[in-house]
Amino acid sequence: MKKGFEWNLEYDSNLRINSIVITAADRMIKIWNALDGQYENTLVDHSGGISDIAWSSDSRYLCSASDDKTIKIWDVVTGEVLKTLKGHTNYVFCVNFNPQSSLIVSGSYDCHVRIWDVRVGQCLKVLPAHSDTVTAAHFNRDGTLIVSGSTDGLCRIWDTQSGQCLKTLVDENSQPVSFVKFSPNGKYILVGTMDSTLRLWDSQTGRSLKTYAGHVNEKYCIFSTFSVTSGKYVVSGSEDHCIYIWNLTNKEVAQKLEGHTDAVLAVSCHPTQNIIASGAHANDKTVKIWKHVPLN
Repeated sequence: MKKGFEWNLEYDSNLRINSIVITAADRMIKIWNALDGQYENTLVDHSGGISDIAWSSDSRYLCSASDDKTIKIWDVVTGEVLKTLKGHTNYVFCVNFNPQSSLIVSGSYDCHVRIWDVRVGQCLKVLPAHSDTVTAAHFNRDGTLIVSGSTDGLCRIWDTQSGQCLKTLVDENSQPVSFVKFSPNGKYILVGTMDSTLRLWDSQTGRSLKTYAGHVNEKYCIFSTFSVTSGKYVVSGSEDHCIYIWNLTNKEVAQKLEGHTDAVLAVSCHPTQNIIASGAHANDKTVKIWKHVPLN
């Protein structure tokens, strides 16, 4: 699990700002300019370590998930806490906005997924989603579906409006799930498991389509993502201190980025430029920005 020292980072989707936000177990959220590396702001209000953050679609707001059992919604410009969402009974481990930024989904050590109304700051639904910690929850491209993953080895797809479970993705090995995410087009789900494997699932049929391997993921909840700015790739951190990039189609490792000195827990891809940000564990404690430079 991703405890003790935690990294999460995510690019601002609003291209006018080009900011990156970083969280850790020190209870602070730091915002940096991703292009020139300049520090911009620190947000402080949680009383426990922060496991996850997400930008709103207009990049004006952030939401954060904390070991203090709360979710906070922040105004990025003023640094003010607009809402504190309470209801989880254990550490909140993951959080995301829907594409319209009207809802937030959260997952917790209490095994539940909650759906929140952003405007009023109230919980709309509590989903008894899993039998162990919920490690990731993510909306699809139109916000009608939610996928959740857990250390119980299951991924579940939920109808956002009704809260009904539509499908359960079950692998025969049933390894703890470290991360889940819908593809940008919403057709596929990327699932990371703690047997050092990433799988691409068809969200409609519930079939596993492709497997990506070569990285190391046995201890921590490591982030993975899609890169679509220059070809189609899958990107993941790894416990061997590297970032792995696979060709989405042929599943081959296209590149391995070396430079960190501890497990790479978080990766995030710029929405339009061929840039990757990575954050590493306690013996490293750095964020690195990687940019593709074409060979002449």
